[in-house]
Amino acid sequence: MGFRAPSKIQEEVLYHLLNNPSRNIIAQSQSGTGKTAAFSIAIISRIDPANQSPQALIIVPTYELALQIGSVIEKMAQFLPYIQIAYAVRDPTMSKKPNLVRRKLLAEPIVIGTPGTVEDWCRRLRVIDLSRLRIFCVDEADVLITAEDFQQILFSLRLYLKDSSCRMMLFSATYSDDAIKLACRLTQRPVVLRLERETQALHNIRQFFVFCDIPHQKYDAIEQIYASLTIGQAIIFCRKIATARSLAVRMANQKHSVRELTSALDIEQRRTVMSQFREGLFGVLISANVATRGKLNHIIFFCETRSKRSIEVYRGIDVADVSLIINYDMPELVNFKPDYETYLHRIGRCGRFNRPGYVFNLINSLYDVITMRSIAEYFSHPIEEIAIDDISDLEPYQD
Repeated sequence: MGFRAPSKIQEEVLYHLLNNPSRNIIAQSQSGTGKTAAFSIAIISRIDPANQSPQALIIVPTYELALQIGSVIEKMAQFLPYIQIAYAVRDPTMSKKPNLVRRKLLAEPIVIGTPGTVEDWCRRLRVIDLSRLRIFCVDEADVLITAEDFQQILFSLRLYLKDSSCRMMLFSATYSDDAIKLACRLTQRPVVLRLERETQALHNIRQFFVFCDIPHQKYDAIEQIYASLTIGQAIIFCRKIATARSLAVRMANQKHSVRELTSALDIEQRRTVMSQFREGLFGVLISANVATRGKLNHIIFFCETRSKRSIEVYRGIDVADVSLIINYDMPELVNFKPDYETYLHRIGRCGRFNRPGYVFNLINSLYDVITMRSIAEYFSHPIEEIAIDDISDLEPYQD
């Protein structure tokens, strides 16, 4: 797995979960510090090979994150043949699974899924028995616990837990005060590992904003960034699918190796794009932040919730070679207020495990300036102004 020593969050989590007696945990840690590895080790250590039923349930907001966590667990447990994973996600191929067709209980010890599908498999299909569950884990817990629809599902699933020794783990890079209160209601007497707000911003990432007089100047800024800096892989975040699509076409015409990842793609297409990006087969991923209306059980990619935040596919996605993030559009809530948590999650896609990285926020309105300054003040971390023509003068980042 490439770990030489445990990170701080890994030390804390494993101490409380592997100790006797173990404790419920609500944990916050910066992106790229090994949260997934921490709870994966804890889960694997608590699996009983003789128990032929689900013993660990991991709830995540997106299909992509479910697959990523599963791949981490599979690598860690490659010499433990009894560690098997079932994916409770909305996938067309899932309807053909023998367990679902025959309504047969799952025997895999680990189930990873999205909230609506997990609830559906528990209540309607009745193929998941949670009575012997030993670990109940929620990743990206901030967005799941504060979205009312998801929140109801989490509290509903908790009622299925019968084993008094079952431990609950909630993980996220961000928690609002309201999210912490709700998380404490979901768990019993948890250990809360929380960061001070000023320590949440990733200090190995250098953050800039570029003021563009007109929207079309944003592309000029992107071209200048690529002409001036040595970049591994990059993610560009847009507000609309149409913007992401036109930007992808324009960059491809300029010989950039680029793909788009939006809710316009089906599951198989998204799986292919993410797999190719992880393998380094292309350098630029363009993602759109779009809210999609519909029933919760049928939303996997983006979904609008009553918390007025859309769930973005990049949540928790870890690609080690990403060294550049460009906010083509600034993140905002449905009520047009700055979305601090989304900003932090976006920039956390680069600079994994303290690697250096760059973030460029492309600004072209007074509202964008207010949003950007509010974000900088919220995290007590400077976002430096830089002119397009001055990008070429940037010195290589020294960590």
